[in-house]
Amino acid sequence: MHPPLHPLLLGTTFSVLASLPVASVGASGESLYNPEAVVPPQCYTKHEGKHNPCYVCHQSHQGEPRLNAMNDARLQSEYDFAKEAFHNHWTNLFVDRSERIAAISDREILAYVAEDNVTPLAARLDEQGWPGYVPRMQDLDKGADAFDEAGFARDGSGWVAFNYKPLPSTFWPTNGSIDDVFVRLPPRFQKNADGEPDRRIYQLNLSALEAAIKDLDSLSIPTTDETALGRDLDGDGVLSKQVTRLRRPASYFGAAADEPLARFLYPEGTEFLHSVRYLGIGKDGAIAAPPRMKELRYMKKHRFLGPDEVAARYAAFEEAEGGFQEVPGYGMDNGFGWYVLGFIEDAEGALRPQTHEEGLFCMGCHTSIGATIDQTFAFPRKITGVRGWGYIDLHGMEDAPLRGDTRPEILQYFERVGGGDEFRENKELFERFFTDNNEVLTDKVRGRDVYDLIIPSRERALALNKAYLTIVREQSYVRGRDANLDPMRNVYREVDPETSPTLPDDKIFKGEIRLDWSATD
Repeated sequence: MHPPLHPLLLGTTFSVLASLPVASVGASGESLYNPEAVVPPQCYTKHEGKHNPCYVCHQSHQGEPRLNAMNDARLQSEYDFAKEAFHNHWTNLFVDRSERIAAISDREILAYVAEDNVTPLAARLDEQGWPGYVPRMQDLDKGADAFDEAGFARDGSGWVAFNYKPLPSTFWPTNGSIDDVFVRLPPRFQKNADGEPDRRIYQLNLSALEAAIKDLDSLSIPTTDETALGRDLDGDGVLSKQVTRLRRPASYFGAAADEPLARFLYPEGTEFLHSVRYLGIGKDGAIAAPPRMKELRYMKKHRFLGPDEVAARYAAFEEAEGGFQEVPGYGMDNGFGWYVLGFIEDAEGALRPQTHEEGLFCMGCHTSIGATIDQTFAFPRKITGVRGWGYIDLHGMEDAPLRGDTRPEILQYFERVGGGDEFRENKELFERFFTDNNEVLTDKVRGRDVYDLIIPSRERALALNKAYLTIVREQSYVRGRDANLDPMRNVYREVDPETSPTLPDDKIFKGEIRLDWSATD
């Protein structure tokens, strides 16, 4: 028997929090241990005046065609925290978990990770009268097997998987988790002009969306008959029976033909589903997505905001007072038209809705940083065009450079950060790709595919899974979710903005999250 679910709005405080100091009270009435949970652990990294992992999230792009107006590259060199954030509340970073890790056998963790904890979630939510989004996609626990080669969910739910390059470096498997992301457009985007389900139309609308989000003039599409549609897809002025490219259209297709295509914006009703999983270990030693999830995250664009309104929201954001508005069953409203909801493991491993404070952990990144496009990360990093549809597969994926750059992205990250993670604590990547002086062994990095660069060894994967399980059993997420194998050294416990070293100008980077896949599209 699992205990009752903890509804997001009831303000449940777990027993592990009873001994923690109470800092303030959240919107749902629960006591907050960390009132600045929107500031993630990575922001407390000691960069020693030379290592810069901050550019991945904090970026400026004035004068460039990008709707995100946060322009926060200054945060690469400033500790612009609220007073409550000067103290690092993410104390799990400093916990020595070695004894607890050693107490979990390989057999135990392998069996645990192989269990499906997502399929029962829908029934449990229904039993509790959950008022919002319920994940009902069949075979979600099966990862790649739940989707066909083009990425469409086999259960007909409309979810579509896409192949993307994970954002450095929290989402690299070598640092603890493997994940996947699926997109779903509203029903009318999946239908033809007669209102009938039409996979061809859905594919075109997804491709049009990709062109809009990435600001591409054109991209490859499955071979399509223009004459049947009566629209010139490739822009050559002739209707042909077989075209393989789509020039960015002015509007969507089929039943959504009256919907204008908005650059850098998703249409109202767009949904994303993101599973964060343990590291599955196959019999051949390969690392892949297992059935068990650490978290299941959901976003829905409940309101479309045009470019002018988005710009106004950014301008007013830092002046806004109060917390994020909670919506029963849909998590929090980020203020930019999105609901953000998360399910996370309870002490027995069953997925439950996050509490208010646990949800705050997600909100900083999906609201107010300069890197995102319409508050999202993964879709702008999709392999462009036809090759990027299908379940995520790092095998054979090239280390594509950031858009407007030439150096392979992961190689460049290693060089800028001086390590394989924000904290410079990943010993295995140090041994593989760095000298003792933090210099990158460039020849060992170039030419490798993404799988080889960011997948851990079997031994490290087992240890990372065990480390995270100790956090699950404690239910200590408000103290941090990073599966660190040793107490971290390169992290501040307290930040003094007057004395903490800052980065010089030559270590500040403009930044970009979109990738240049032109060589393969």
